[in-house]
Amino acid sequence: MKKFGLFSLFLILTIFIAACGSSDAKSGKEEKAKVYKVGVDTTYPPFEFKEGNDYKGIDIELINAIAKNQGFKIELSPMDFGGIIPAMQANQLDVAIAGMSITEERKKIVDFSTPYFDAGLTLIVKDDNSTIKSVNDLKGKKVAVKKGTSGAKYATDNASKLGISVVQFNDSPAMFQEVSNGNADALIEDYPVISYAIAQKDLGLKIVGDRLNGDQYGIAVLKGKNTDLLKKIDDGLAELKKDGTYDKIIKTYLGE
Repeated sequence: MKKFGLFSLFLILTIFIAACGSSDAKSGKEEKAKVYKVGVDTTYPPFEFKEGNDYKGIDIELINAIAKNQGFKIELSPMDFGGIIPAMQANQLDVAIAGMSITEERKKIVDFSTPYFDAGLTLIVKDDNSTIKSVNDLKGKKVAVKKGTSGAKYATDNASKLGISVVQFNDSPAMFQEVSNGNADALIEDYPVISYAIAQKDLGLKIVGDRLNGDQYGIAVLKGKNTDLLKKIDDGLAELKKDGTYDKIIKTYLGE
């Protein structure tokens, strides 16, 4: 009876250890397979755009490089910019990188990484317009903006002060077209985006005046959630800046 008891105890311990090992292996496998859904707006070159079947741009290359550096995987989820934060709130996205300006209003909903790009808003008019040289010349004018952006907030917040009417669009190309067609007098856009767009194609537009603010872009996660992931993003961004990868990505698209 004693020998049988010892054998039974040994057998039970063996099964228990094997089960734990299997559980640990399964846990490790699940951790390794973790994929984070990343919200992007692919109508926003040079930060995000689609070329053929491929997604390209500063933001696309940057988040892929950070993921590789920090050992996690991502799945891109293209959508209108205005839908990105609501999608995060609905737990449909884990991360957002979409040329998103760091603002106090957004900080109430999301946590941002350290800034990864200095942007700033600028005023754009049709290239044959000689009367609008700054926001001070906008009284009585129609100004086009993109929904959900800091440009849209700037225009709506200052509409009464500037004496303007604001018309909003879902994407940048439609906004550009509105001004180049003469249906709106001006538009407000992030400086690097419109500079790149004008350099790539004759849009019939030009930049006027000084930058309207000093916006910086950040990578976002839902406030109070994914804090470990946000640390990985910050650590990865720091590594990319240190090893020259960040500068290489920026230079590819902006030549600076």
